[in-house]
Amino acid sequence: MLKLNAFILFVMDFYIFFALRATNIKFMRTRWFAFLWWGYSIALLTGLFISFQYAIPLAVRSIILVAFFLTAVSKFVYVVVLIIDDIRRGGVWISRLVNPDKTKSSEERIDDIDKPLPEVAKKGISRSEFLLKSGIVVAALPMVPLAWGVISTAYDYRIRRQKLVLPNLPKSFHGLKIAQISDVHSGSFYNKKAVLGGVEMLLNEKPDAIFFTGDLVNNVANEMRDYQDIFAKLKADLGVYSTLGNHDYGDYYYGKNDSIEKSRNLKSIIDTQKVMGWDLLMDENRTIKMGSDEISIVGVQNWGTGRFPKKGDLKKALMGTEDKAVKLLLSHDPSHWRAQVLETDVDVMFAGHTHGMQFGVRGEHFQWSPAKYIYKEWAGLYEEGQSKLYVNTGYGFLGYPGRVGIAPEITIFELVTA
Repeated sequence: MLKLNAFILFVMDFYIFFALRATNIKFMRTRWFAFLWWGYSIALLTGLFISFQYAIPLAVRSIILVAFFLTAVSKFVYVVVLIIDDIRRGGVWISRLVNPDKTKSSEERIDDIDKPLPEVAKKGISRSEFLLKSGIVVAALPMVPLAWGVISTAYDYRIRRQKLVLPNLPKSFHGLKIAQISDVHSGSFYNKKAVLGGVEMLLNEKPDAIFFTGDLVNNVANEMRDYQDIFAKLKADLGVYSTLGNHDYGDYYYGKNDSIEKSRNLKSIIDTQKVMGWDLLMDENRTIKMGSDEISIVGVQNWGTGRFPKKGDLKKALMGTEDKAVKLLLSHDPSHWRAQVLETDVDVMFAGHTHGMQFGVRGEHFQWSPAKYIYKEWAGLYEEGQSKLYVNTGYGFLGYPGRVGIAPEITIFELVTA
């Protein structure tokens, strides 16, 4: 994947570089421009390679990833502008081959492709020149919100409150408060103080129980080295329950096939959660008692669709819960709900995984993100019959080290009887 990203970026670099050299901007025709252009690209790709292959400070790694992401987005936008212009030029060239203007020489006809736009004719800017220069402005526009998403909102934790009305809920559990976080992705963090601030926000809510719904790391267990003590602070009277997400298995680092190193890494992630005092549910369940009443907390390993691993065994996880009035399920991927969970008597499934694509709009009565075109259920509460699903948009971030419009989420649930 890293090699593919590097190749794509270099292809875009060549395409854009020679387009810029063709403009009337003098600086872009100089050796200094070539030196700066290719020097920056080589330095960026070298830094990207080092950040993935070697242990470097997280702050440095984050700076490299931010620079890479913002650069790649801007170049992609500009490539789109260039392709539009090339298609236009090609269309004009073909049309004049088919219907040549006999009153002009072939050289004059080709030159007509770049005749000035009427609205800028006085300045003598050709259509292509206009597109190339305006494309620079257009390509720079995404930098503003994306940069703001890194600087201001990557750690702007927000508490979302949600009542869950459960007809079968025993009265002893009426008013029970549960906190949920998901998708920590500790390998992306670079600000320990901010991460601690989010944990303290959650603890200030004094929840009776805490759920974590997977993706503790990006790839490897040692990403938690600097953050284990922080998340170990999460405590609740009825316990902290967790499950694994697709990133926790190490598939994106060690590959899909099993290996000794991959097995050790997974064991280390499991051990880390135990050391933090979390009760990791691996296709199993726990019973919570209040007086003579009981409900079940159920947890499955990751169960996803498409390229995501199907590790979870829901049938096994539910064994022994038949007589429980309410079953609360932790399952990382929301697609599991529609694929299997709706066929069971699970009351509520708690999920994460989508991150809300870390980009979109989310208000009290309206929400939108590109995630909706990938996941039918991508953020917030969903209901079908007596079954409910809540999708948490994540505590951390992955890839793009920031968020635009979709804040990192801490969810506080209140269980109420109907």
